[in-house]
Amino acid sequence: MTIPTTVTWLTQEAYDRLAAELEDLSTVGRVEIAKKIESAREEGDLKENSGYHAAKDEQGKQEARIRTLVLLLRHAEVGSAPESHGIVEPGTVVTATIAGDETRFLIGSREIAGGSDLDVFSEQSPLGSAIIGLKEGASTAYATPNGKEIKVEILLVETWAGN
Repeated sequence: MTIPTTVTWLTQEAYDRLAAELEDLSTVGRVEIAKKIESAREEGDLKENSGYHAAKDEQGKQEARIRTLVLLLRHAEVGSAPESHGIVEPGTVVTATIAGDETRFLIGSREIAGGSDLDVFSEQSPLGSAIIGLKEGASTAYATPNGKEIKVEILLVETWAGN
């Protein structure tokens, strides 16, 4: 069985930041969590040892993040943000009227935005998949997970300039 993968566009800065996080989690992070688990294990009865269970939970979350980063980086397309030509595509900043409210957001991976306060929607999200490929001035609608239809009008598409 093959696992479906999608290519994620990342800036070089985002790729480097995520690669450094992966390196840290895979080395220092694993050593630190192993020490926490060993220390908690030495406290005795594991059934009622909350420190041990907390450390094991933390280890599980850390390993999940490592797996996520490995897949993300393995399938990343690294480069500059696409030059905007007024068409919504991964790596562009979109200003749109959504359900009557004007909002500005980035299309792509949350990892691209880094420390930016800009909202991010993936291309696979209901909103993202509805607007990918649309031009400025275009309108569409998409269904939310609960079945509600939301109207969207693309007002402006810009090149992502980073934080």
